[in-house]
Amino acid sequence: MPRRVHQPLEDEEVDFVLRMSKGPVLAYFSGTWPKAIEACRAMDLVVGRIAEEYANLLTVVKIDITRCPGATKRYDVTGAPSVVLLKEGEVAARSAGSMTHAEVRDFVLAHF
Repeated sequence: MPRRVHQPLEDEEVDFVLRMSKGPVLAYFSGTWPKAIEACRAMDLVVGRIAEEYANLLTVVKIDITRCPGATKRYDVTGAPSVVLLKEGEVAARSAGSMTHAEVRDFVLAHF
């Protein structure tokens, strides 16, 4: 993942990154179990590209569902990959499943 994607290792770090972020946040929930890993690897590339393209407008956070169960529960994420767009700390939109670059871009832009 590009350096522009924050990758907190535990729930407390997720909370810190989200509190410190200015503007909208794209929270990307990823998993490492066998059924999720292929889809999540594909989404890693998509989300990384979005992070680069919108670096000045959007904070991107990759959250491992297994390592951060509190954040996963708090944002009502039930599977990976999933994305949640936060504005002013509140959920503005969510989507579950693999998405193309264009779909993620449109998802983000629709809620700016």
